[in-house]
Amino acid sequence: MCLRRCVHGVWRWFSLATLFQNSPHDRIFLRPLKFPASPSSFSSKNVSETGRATMGAQSDLNGTPLTPLSAIAEALERLAKSLDSGPRGDLRLSSFAEACSHLSVLFGCLGVAFKFAEIDFVAKVHDLLEASKTFGSLKDVLDHDIRHGTVKKAGSHSRNLRRVRQGLDLIRVLFEQFLSSKGSSLKDPASRAYAQVCAPFHSWAVRKTVAAGMYALPTREQLLVKLNETEYSVVKKMKRYIDASEPIIRHVDKLFISKNISLDW
Repeated sequence: MCLRRCVHGVWRWFSLATLFQNSPHDRIFLRPLKFPASPSSFSSKNVSETGRATMGAQSDLNGTPLTPLSAIAEALERLAKSLDSGPRGDLRLSSFAEACSHLSVLFGCLGVAFKFAEIDFVAKVHDLLEASKTFGSLKDVLDHDIRHGTVKKAGSHSRNLRRVRQGLDLIRVLFEQFLSSKGSSLKDPASRAYAQVCAPFHSWAVRKTVAAGMYALPTREQLLVKLNETEYSVVKKMKRYIDASEPIIRHVDKLFISKNISLDW
């Protein structure tokens, strides 16, 4: 019965995702088929594969290879520190996009239920990486779209910036929920994270689609194995991510607010 329910949930998930793929609304975690079938089609600029390769090559001061969580936390900590050292208190677009590219590994570890989110997130980070060849900072991107009236236009750099920021926040809240829960299932922590970060901006149909996909999440134990962590080691590293991501998320929000752009989209 449990297996049948899981399979039925996954089937509904991808059937509804296909149904809504042609929606004019550029909603995060909904449009997997609007992007290449696999992130590998980005070739040498493949954000997802670059993140994995970078993590595999990195090591700490003792020469020990970094786990995915360690590499992600370290990348965000460096990015957060650059907020204070930057000449205008802003973030370099290239640094922001490169740090966020590491998150694709986390989405991948969440299994088939979040595969669509990985592809969507990777595509938007890739767009920001390409934009960094022209624009120096996050503020430069926003100023450009304000001048052209394209801030909220689907596919614009500013809109993709908002969606990448949403992905950062989703993982942050998921980690908070993970650390505060004790059960083996990730369904409740992931559902609460989605409800807090993404659900307010999604339609009823999208929310139901996401709810169906939650049945395909790995267990807590399976996620720890994928991340190469233990119940003990994961606590410190998730807290590092939470602490490092918070000022970055606040900075992006303040940047939009400073330009009189609401955050309710």
